[in-house]
Amino acid sequence: MTPTPRRLPVDLPLQAERRRLLAHGMAAAAAVCLAPWMTASAWAQGTAGGWPNKPIKVVQPFAAGGGGDIVTRLLAEKMQAELGQPVVVENRAGAGGNIGAQMVARQPADGYTLLTTSGGFAIAPSLFKSLGYDPVKDFVPVTKIAVAPLLVLVRADSPLRSMADLIALAKKDPKAVSYASFGIGSPSHMIGESINRQAGITMAHVPYSGGNATTDLLGGQVTVAILDALSQTPQVKAGKMRALALNGNQRLPALPDVPTLTESGIPFDLVGWHAMFAPAGTPREIVERLNRMVNQIIAQPDVKARLFEMAMFPLQQPTTPEQWGAMFRSDVQAWGELVRSAGITPN
Repeated sequence: MTPTPRRLPVDLPLQAERRRLLAHGMAAAAAVCLAPWMTASAWAQGTAGGWPNKPIKVVQPFAAGGGGDIVTRLLAEKMQAELGQPVVVENRAGAGGNIGAQMVARQPADGYTLLTTSGGFAIAPSLFKSLGYDPVKDFVPVTKIAVAPLLVLVRADSPLRSMADLIALAKKDPKAVSYASFGIGSPSHMIGESINRQAGITMAHVPYSGGNATTDLLGGQVTVAILDALSQTPQVKAGKMRALALNGNQRLPALPDVPTLTESGIPFDLVGWHAMFAPAGTPREIVERLNRMVNQIIAQPDVKARLFEMAMFPLQQPTTPEQWGAMFRSDVQAWGELVRSAGITPN
C-alpha cells in the first residue's frame, strides 16, 4: 500500500503576511470607491492638519522701507510668535507690485507662501492688458489689515492753503499747476485725475517711480504732490510741507486739521489699504486660521498704536475672508470704472 503524502506545515508568518496584504488591498479598494463622496472639506482637513510645520514666506511686492513693508514686518514678527515657525518677509519689488503678485499666484496653495499688498492690486486688472495673473481668480482674500490714506501736499511756503485755492489757481492759469504721483495708474494718479474731472481743471500729471516726488515738490519742480500719509506726515509736522486734504472718509488723528477731499468739495471716498492674500485653492482651514490670527494681532493695543503712528487706520471691525473678498471685488470694480472713465493707460 502506497503511503499518503504528508502535508508540510503551513508557514505561519507567511500566512499572516498574506492576510495583511489582502486586508490592505480591500481597504484601498474601499477608499477608491468612497473617494467621490468625500467632501472637499475632508480632503482639505487632511492637507491642513499639520500646518504650519515649516517656515512661512510673506511676499511684499514693494521695496523695503515703504509703508507696506513696515506693516508686513510688524505682522510677521507677531505671527512667528503665534505659530512657532519662522515667518520670513521677502521683498519682490517691480512693475507696481505686479512682479511679486505674479510670483505668489504661481506658488503651491499650501499656506506657506502669502502676499501682503496694497490698493494698487485692485487697480492692476483694469490698467494692464497682460497682467500675468488675475487678482480675483488667482487669490483668496485673507483679511484687510489697515487703511492707508494719501495726502494732497504743497510746500510750506506755498500761497495755496486749501483745495479751493488750488482749484482757483488751476482755473486761472491751466498751465500753472502740475501734480506728482507714485506713477501711472497708481492710487495717487487716480486721485489727481478725479480732482481734474470733478473740478473741471487740467493739472499736468508728473509720474514718479523712484521716490523723488518729495524732493521735486520741495524744490519747486511740481506744484502739488499726492503721496502716502505714512512717509509725508513727519514732513508736514516738521513744517516743510502743508497738507491740503486727504482721501477717505475720516481725518487722520495725526493731522486732525487736515480735511478730507469730500469735506473740501471733491467727493472721493476710495482709499488705499494693506491686506493679506493667499494663492487660490489654499485650504479653508488655513485661510480661516490666518484670518483669526491677523485680526487678533491688529487688535493688540501696541499694534494699533504703531499703525496710528504710521498715519494709518487699523480696522475697527475685523473682516472675515468673505467680507474682505466682497470689499475687494467692489474696489476692483470702482477703480476700474475710474481708470476707464479717465482713459488712463500704462504707457
